[in-house]
Parts: sequence; C-alpha cells; structure tokens
Amino acid sequence: MNLLSRLPKETADSLTNVQLQHLKIAYGSGQFRKHKVDIRGTFPVPFYPSRIYFVILMGRNIRSLSRQEQSIAIFNILIMATIFLALSTALGLIILYFIKSALGINLLDGYSLGLWDWFKQFWK
Repeated sequence: MNLLSRLPKETADSLTNVQLQHLKIAYGSGQFRKHKVDIRGTFPVPFYPSRIYFVILMGRNIRSLSRQEQSIAIFNILIMATIFLALSTALGLIILYFIKSALGINLLDGYSLGLWDWFKQFWK
C-alpha cells in the first residue's frame, strides 16, 4: 500500500492483481536489506511477561547524502586531514631533532629541548 500511495493515481489504478502480486514479491524480497553485519535477537526481561528484541545493522551506506550531511562529511574530512598533517609534521620534526642530536649538531649554543637527554636516559 505504501508503494501504491507513492504512484500516480492513473498508474496505481491500471495495475492488475497479478502485477500487484509481482510488485509485492519484488518489493518484499529483501534485496535492499542485505548488510555486512546483521545481528538480531531477543531476550527476556525479568518480572515482565514480554521479551525485548534488538537489531544491530552495519553496512555501506548507498543512500545519497543530503546537503547538510555532505557539508558535515567535508568538514570531518578537513578536520581529520588537519589532525593527520599536524601529527605527521610533529613526528617528522621530532625525528629530525633526534637525528640532529645524535649527530651532535647544535643549532643554538647552550639551548636544548631536553628530548635527546630524556631519550638517552630512557634507553639506559
């Protein structure tokens, strides 16, 4: 009935019973309900005569995103890329600092971050 209500009136009226049965079979076949993770179950509730059911579904989202969802996705990608670049840059600078310190190169006389001394003390 939900499908018929979305069809134009002329089209819905022109469908025969056989066509309706075929639509019902095709629509209810569950082809659109396949998920990578599909966990369903029930469990009893103490002192309550009914059972409670749960459903956990996970899979690839094949729906088209709304404009708001697209802007949120782009914002999340930008945040993740910024965090990745900041962490990569920090790690690269720390590695370069350790290489510089291991080679004994002092860029500023009398000044040290103390990372090399901490690193040597940590590995004793």
